[in-house]
Amino acid sequence: VLTNDPSITAWGWAVIHAGTNHVLEVGCIKTNPNSAKKRIRKSDDRTRRVSEINHQLLSLIHQYNIRYLLSEAPHGSQSAVAAVMIGMVAGMMQTISDVLNISIDWYSEGDVKKFMLGKRAASKGEMIEAVRQQMKVPFTGVKYHDEAVADAIAVYLTACNQSEIFKMVRRLND
Repeated sequence: VLTNDPSITAWGWAVIHAGTNHVLEVGCIKTNPNSAKKRIRKSDDRTRRVSEINHQLLSLIHQYNIRYLLSEAPHGSQSAVAAVMIGMVAGMMQTISDVLNISIDWYSEGDVKKFMLGKRAASKGEMIEAVRQQMKVPFTGVKYHDEAVADAIAVYLTACNQSEIFKMVRRLND
């Protein structure tokens, strides 16, 4: 299973063997805007960042023979640029699912926090600690990385508890 906390800036992910709950690999795909530095249009720079993320995700999918995708659903924005980014990452994840014919389940941030901590509002530190208590995860101590990875794994733990389809897939892969 490839579980995701999608973001154009810091895309958290984890590859987990669904039958054993063993975390095989985790990471965070960090991209930075470079339009001013490269003297290119912002839209061209955004597509460069999307391409970087897509290539890394596709590499993971092929390397681990991913059979199921999970993702936090992107939500809310405080600016027009943020709204564009939210649409882009949701489109990327759904397109990968559609093109590769790999099922995907989406979970809201609020539902994940409610499952993990019993409340819809929680700090990133609380989420890291909650994940640490439930699974053996190779956290790095790098704040943005560990936050994104914890959120991706929290999506997996939520799916294990709430998704009947995902529970069935896990039984079939045991």
